[in-house]
Amino acid sequence: MTISADSVELQSNRTDTPRRPAARAAAVLAASALALGLVAAPVEARPAGAETSAPSCYVTGGGGLEICRDGAEAEGVLIAPAPCAFVRGVQILRLPRAEAPGPLQMIFQGQSPLPSRRRDEPCPERRATDSRDGGSLRTGRSPEALATTLPPSADRFWVDLPEERAARRGSSEPAPALEGIGPRDPIAVSGRDWAGEAYSYVFLLGQERVGGNTDQDEEPTGRRRGRRAERDEPAAQPADIRRRVQIAARTLDFQTFEIRTRTPDGYGLAWTPFVPGGRGTPPTPAPVADEAGKPIASACPAPAFETHGLSGSISIVDRTYHYVYTDVLPEDCGLAPEKRRTALYLRTAKDLSAAKVWSAARKLAGPLPPGSVVRVARAKGMQRWAVSYTCQRPANAPGGPVADICLQYTPDLNLDGIGALTLYADPVEAGRSPSYLGLRSGGDGSGRFDRSAHFWMTDAQGNLDTPAVYPGKAGFLTWLDRLAPSAAGRDASTLYGRPVYWATWTVRRIGAQ
Repeated sequence: MTISADSVELQSNRTDTPRRPAARAAAVLAASALALGLVAAPVEARPAGAETSAPSCYVTGGGGLEICRDGAEAEGVLIAPAPCAFVRGVQILRLPRAEAPGPLQMIFQGQSPLPSRRRDEPCPERRATDSRDGGSLRTGRSPEALATTLPPSADRFWVDLPEERAARRGSSEPAPALEGIGPRDPIAVSGRDWAGEAYSYVFLLGQERVGGNTDQDEEPTGRRRGRRAERDEPAAQPADIRRRVQIAARTLDFQTFEIRTRTPDGYGLAWTPFVPGGRGTPPTPAPVADEAGKPIASACPAPAFETHGLSGSISIVDRTYHYVYTDVLPEDCGLAPEKRRTALYLRTAKDLSAAKVWSAARKLAGPLPPGSVVRVARAKGMQRWAVSYTCQRPANAPGGPVADICLQYTPDLNLDGIGALTLYADPVEAGRSPSYLGLRSGGDGSGRFDRSAHFWMTDAQGNLDTPAVYPGKAGFLTWLDRLAPSAAGRDASTLYGRPVYWATWTVRRIGAQ
């Protein structure tokens, strides 16, 4: 198989690092047959509140469930992007129809397209120098069988934002090019299909410049008065201060999109078609509003490359949309961005096409470690919430406190049960949890792993689902490893060319035969 500049390779090989194309194709066919018969061996469960070296099973769901993963649990490389491409935040969406655009769609954040070039030109290594980089919503059909090539997916839409830091004062060195900061973290979910709505919606995070001082207790740099600045706090200029904002698009086929914009008078809501391929002037997205008419925006301003907040998931339960996301605690806005703790918040909605979409924010849990990513959805086949989140294994776990993805279930669908979960052991800032999955794939070969932008497979309503080849599994997880070797074997970028991995997990009721 070959990887073109604007395509990625979907694989089902159970390997920890990308292989050469020929070997990789053979491994795909062999592993696809093996994966169908994988069965997790029974092992002794570990209590959710105890640190132990046993990596395979742990108790969750109020003591009624255990999650098991051992060496037989399926995982491997999902996508190996070309050096000029990247993929992050992969949500696999099962649509309720078999014909196009179903049955499955992949929705993810990708790079802006390269300028036109000859078909025989090699795909160049790439870093973000284009202002659209990192701001392209991409989609592609994914057949039910996991061993195949994902078709090329065109750029969809973006917000134009600068991509390079200003050079440091007094330095003659040029500023390094960084990966993009445009719209990111896409979340796809169906419209009100119970009312006959045919649209699906995709929510993303853009950034808007913060004009002037937004907090009477804050200096223009983002630091609070009366507090001595930390030595490592950024010396941000007011013109470079931004907030994340939620923007939205809707689609009937995941090929053509309408962008949520404002009417020409600046007040009303409009849905404006986006013309792909960079032709014409793209519409300027309008931030999604809450019930009070205020934009859904992150709590704390920060330099353009250091904003946090609003990443999460959307799940429909009882015809209500549940948007669960992390954001910085307002009391931490005066800290350096990398030191700001987060919390888990909930907003609900009844109609995504409305002018005022989301309810006021309700805090579910916190504080959480800085930069935490949390996804919440109704569990597959159960009236419970599943909560996945970035974490570190405990210090006495195999391999020590390495990056992993943790997962817990609530006892029922009561939303208070999410906040009742103990996501992290003390001290919370360390981000350690005994509820880790023990993922094996990826890494740089020296025992270091990166589990970035994890997501999972859902049905059209944003709730957990699995491919037909894994009917007995409880979920299908995806994540990016920025430390794993790139497809080209070079390290020009920590994002471009880095593989995306997948894994399944198994859950069973305690006492079930």
